[in-house]
Amino acid sequence: MLLAIVLSLLLTLIIGLLFVPIILFIDTDTKEYYIQLKGLAKANIEADEEKLLRIKLRTFFRNFYFYPLQKTGITKKKKNSKSTKKKQGKKMSLRQGLSLLGSFKVKRFLLDIDTGNCIQNAKLYPVFELINYRIGGFKVNFIGRNRFALHMQNRPINILKSFINPKKSYYGFKF
Repeated sequence: MLLAIVLSLLLTLIIGLLFVPIILFIDTDTKEYYIQLKGLAKANIEADEEKLLRIKLRTFFRNFYFYPLQKTGITKKKKNSKSTKKKQGKKMSLRQGLSLLGSFKVKRFLLDIDTGNCIQNAKLYPVFELINYRIGGFKVNFIGRNRFALHMQNRPINILKSFINPKKSYYGFKF
């Protein structure tokens, strides 16, 4: 009886994790960059004065800091073996990649750029207006402001579905 209860709780936990939203947020204006599993964990990328970059991982009750650009004291020894076999992993097909990208929902997208050259800005303006007709979120300014904002959301169940059954004809992305 106890085993059945534990297995049902474990199965419920796994099924619940499949429906937890994964959020990717990038905003260069506010300098906010993070990926989040809603209610479970959040990884922020922050600037650091000493080591240039740090990742702050927040879980339930604890904060962890990682420095990905820091050298570790561990050095690996090279093996001089004549027969080195490379593992051939299964590569993702183009259809699976497009289906995976199509499974993401873009909540917010904004690209506001100034190239610094008024002629290039003028050439980009009609292209961005044409793209805005279909997608939206592209702007050209002439005041020197550059900004990129992206807020995407997905669920692990949608990622699994895109690998198991990729869409056969998917030419556009959902914005």
